Amino acid sequence: MTPALGWTLLFFVLPFIAMGFSSLTAHEGGGFTLSNYSQFFTNPSYWQAMVNSLQVTAIVTLLSVLLAYPFAWILAEQVPERWQRLALMLAVLPFWTSYVVRSYSWLLVLAQNGVINRALTGSGLIAEPLQLANTRLATVTGFVHFFVMLLTLTIFANLKQLSPSYRKAAADLGAGPVRTFLHVILPLTLPGIMVGAFLTFVLCIGDYITPQILGGNNELLMPQLVMMQIGRRGDFPLASALSIILMAVVTVAYLACARWLKIERA
Repeated sequence: MTPALGWTLLFFVLPFIAMGFSSLTAHEGGGFTLSNYSQFFTNPSYWQAMVNSLQVTAIVTLLSVLLAYPFAWILAEQVPERWQRLALMLAVLPFWTSYVVRSYSWLLVLAQNGVINRALTGSGLIAEPLQLANTRLATVTGFVHFFVMLLTLTIFANLKQLSPSYRKAAADLGAGPVRTFLHVILPLTLPGIMVGAFLTFVLCIGDYITPQILGGNNELLMPQLVMMQIGRRGDFPLASALSIILMAVVTVAYLACARWLKIERA
């Protein structure tokens, strides 16, 4: 057995098997049951938590791609080569701090007495502070702040791998900058965008910290629902079932992404 295979078995396969057995165990009595899965499909609040998670994840992924691509383009095309390393270092500064610290920092910024509300009330644009914290907007903001940097790195690497000959060929054929970007650069970088978007999807839909700190309890997402079963009810079988359902959603997203990439390469 290779070390990589042993590592996979120890830290992924075995825990997944244990979670699978747990999801088929009754919370009281310990017998075999499918009720943990049926609860998800029959409880509207559980369904809503999944819908909320998918909506937030879709919004975060889309916004992160739309913001990261121009940023990566500027770094790759407009920043001189000798300054690109410094620019990348500054771009990943958010990664230098704790994930929890970043979330609480946004909570301070978005609070009713935070920087944004004080600036708006001080300038006379609003009379009363806005409710920005403990909302979906706050959750999305915290997520996007983190994932834009992640996507910037993946897209930047993809852009740097493109040969200048593609643009020269497009220019020789009479294509302008916009047409070259839309018909040459963008299609060639789409695989990198898709990979980065999938990573964003996976990390976002399974994140518990950001929605708990910034979103509060006003809108329940799947990771919060799982933690609620563990922390408040001690219902590990139901938490396992919900986790497996969430993993199934991620698997479907992976298969869709892999199929798209396979079609693109064909």
